[in-house]
Amino acid sequence: MRTAAIFGRMGQFDPRAYWEERLRTSTGLTGVGYLGLGEPFNRWMYRVRQAVFARVARAHLPVITGIHVLDVGSGTGQYLEAWKRLGAARIVGSDLTNTAVERLRSGMPGVHVLRMDISDAADLPEERFDAITCMDVLFHVVDDAKLDQALANLRRLLRPGGVLFLSDIFVHGQDHKQEHFTTRSLATYTAALERNGLRVVRRHPVFHLLNRPLDSDSPLLHRWWGLVMRACKLHPRLGGALAAAVYPLELLLVRLRREGVSAEIMVCVPQP
Repeated sequence: MRTAAIFGRMGQFDPRAYWEERLRTSTGLTGVGYLGLGEPFNRWMYRVRQAVFARVARAHLPVITGIHVLDVGSGTGQYLEAWKRLGAARIVGSDLTNTAVERLRSGMPGVHVLRMDISDAADLPEERFDAITCMDVLFHVVDDAKLDQALANLRRLLRPGGVLFLSDIFVHGQDHKQEHFTTRSLATYTAALERNGLRVVRRHPVFHLLNRPLDSDSPLLHRWWGLVMRACKLHPRLGGALAAAVYPLELLLVRLRREGVSAEIMVCVPQP
């Protein structure tokens, strides 16, 4: 997907152009999920994400019914639906792209949807929120200065006593940057959060078997992931069947483990 439009005149990555093109050409969950795994496997990955998020939200929010929430990087609306199921009173979605915003506005009546770049203070609404979800979004903010601005903006959008649910891959090794994806270390992330007025309460693993184990040296886990990739390439339905078989074990493992090998939900609150 490396086109002139996506990389602009100066050869710099343009995230809005990248996501506009990706969402136009890849429909369904594959458009916002793991491109190489196919729609059936991505559906199971999102089922895991939804189950883990619901458990984590209930654990960290004393009351959900009646609260006002913001979802950053709403994409296909998975976390907007999750907030609906949890009983939030006012749900505001947002996305960087016009493609996602138009689809969400037409497909999710009752949800207010903004076109917003979380790294741009000029895009922020005046409203403040009891809880914010920013799930699998910030690893696509490859510029460190923009990450700082995004975290400062998230802090600004929280009401006093609010909670930020932030999903990313917090590796214990070194930062690793690619064109549209950056894996940052736990130390890098924690320092950035503290600089911008946010404190980490806890991290919750999201995946153990159903996502690439980027933060693990286990040969067994990496061999397993190789098997997953081969199954998905042979046929998307085969990958989906494999994910369905592993799904109950995945939910058990991520509940029992304190450290994740892939994505985690980091729960943050404003510093006093």
